[in-house]
Amino acid sequence: MKTNQQKVIRTAIMAMLTALSIVSLYVIKFPLIPAAPFLEYDAADIPILIGSMLLGPVSGIVILLAVCIIQAITVSASSGWIGFLMHFIASSVLILTASFIYKKKKTTVSLIIGLVIGSLAMTAVMIPLNLIFTGIFMGAGTQTVIGMLIPAIIPFNLLKAGINSAVTFAVFLPISGILKKYVKGAEKE
Repeated sequence: MKTNQQKVIRTAIMAMLTALSIVSLYVIKFPLIPAAPFLEYDAADIPILIGSMLLGPVSGIVILLAVCIIQAITVSASSGWIGFLMHFIASSVLILTASFIYKKKKTTVSLIIGLVIGSLAMTAVMIPLNLIFTGIFMGAGTQTVIGMLIPAIIPFNLLKAGINSAVTFAVFLPISGILKKYVKGAEKE
């Protein structure tokens, strides 16, 4: 059973990672694919991935939900419920896949495997989501979206998930060494 101090520390870490994620939305935002400048890279998933690896998949989803809500009413308000839904589903797939694989056996290899499979799974899930929602968001038909899949949408999702996973891998091990002493017993999710 977690002590009150462990709960407070866990909540503080989750709040800190949520704040880092939101700040990154404002600071790091740029188009990756010139043909589709509306597809903007952001690093918001990096702190969320770190939280899910450190504290478990459920905590990762809680952090993601908080980030998506804040993002939907601030920095990405123009994308409305479609942007919220697509961000939540895409990032959920990445975060849950990666953290469940890592949770089974907490090794560097399982971290790499989880992040790679999570990136591929996110990209795969975004194909039908884009076919359903991007046409609505853009006011274009499905044929327009189909024409964007190969040159823009699939490469964008692979690049975004890949960059976020690579950065997560690079910073998670040093950060987790520091933070794990504060979340002792907290990762039993």
